[in-house]
Amino acid sequence: MHSARGRSHAKIILIGEHSVVYGKPAIALPLSEVTTRVRISSVPSPIQMIRSRYFEGAIRQMPHTMYGLQHLISLILNEHHALDAQFELTIKSDLPAERGMGSSAATAVALIRALYNYFGWKLSHTELLQLANVSEIDMHGTPSGLDAATAASTNPIWMVKDRELTPIPIKMDGCLLICDSGIKGRTSEAVASVRTRLKNAPHETNQVLDKLSELTLAAKEQLAKNEICGLGKTFDKAQEQLRSLGVSTQKLDHLIHASRTLGSLGSKLTGGGRGGCFICLMPDQITAKKAGAQLKKLGVPQTWVQPLALRAKEEVN
Repeated sequence: MHSARGRSHAKIILIGEHSVVYGKPAIALPLSEVTTRVRISSVPSPIQMIRSRYFEGAIRQMPHTMYGLQHLISLILNEHHALDAQFELTIKSDLPAERGMGSSAATAVALIRALYNYFGWKLSHTELLQLANVSEIDMHGTPSGLDAATAASTNPIWMVKDRELTPIPIKMDGCLLICDSGIKGRTSEAVASVRTRLKNAPHETNQVLDKLSELTLAAKEQLAKNEICGLGKTFDKAQEQLRSLGVSTQKLDHLIHASRTLGSLGSKLTGGGRGGCFICLMPDQITAKKAGAQLKKLGVPQTWVQPLALRAKEEVN
């Protein structure tokens, strides 16, 4: 039996969510320990099967909610004249869906890597991102590309939509405590609400977006200089701006406030908002784990701890 595997990981946006949609910078961080794995194995019967937490069955019968993956598989097989290939595809993921951690992008990246490994095709990093964007467009309409870029990267990503996509090193002590609020994020709804706000109150909304851009630039410098207290204050200021955009919620605000009493140097929502995850800048892993245990008592179902002492590495497909 011939088989192959593909792997990717989650991401969180450190800062710059929503403003990145309007051509301003954002910084995203890969979460190497929160992974998606795809395994492809040959099968004797003339069928293409998929197994996932959402659907098990023939690829041609995948539900509409999984159209992005179905489209991606068909596109890749068609381009390489392999539409009649017989295989079973299994997806296993640690990423919670609809939490702003890039679940759909991580699945696409792992799937592409698995298919190319299975058939022995060559895959460049540019091709990987272009293909991942196919399913992201199907899923999200006009994605920024940040999710796919970070799911495919071993480095933090600095991004300006359609202009710049650059790995950056982080030299900072401390760590992030990433917390699932327990509420599904509503990215499309949140993005649409900001767009409506921009149309109805352009001056005030642009001021908020500009402020988020300034804070993102400050965070980049703080990350490079190990200014952890300054970064914490930047996170808090960014949360104020995101709340003013209407993308936070009462529960998120409550949990973020609680995290600051438990040792966080600065906390903010991450991703689209209206639910999803929030991040807390912690001075060390011991403090992070203690805070995570207390936040679970307040209704946080799951937490992850991610060190910030990352260095730039060579991209590996």
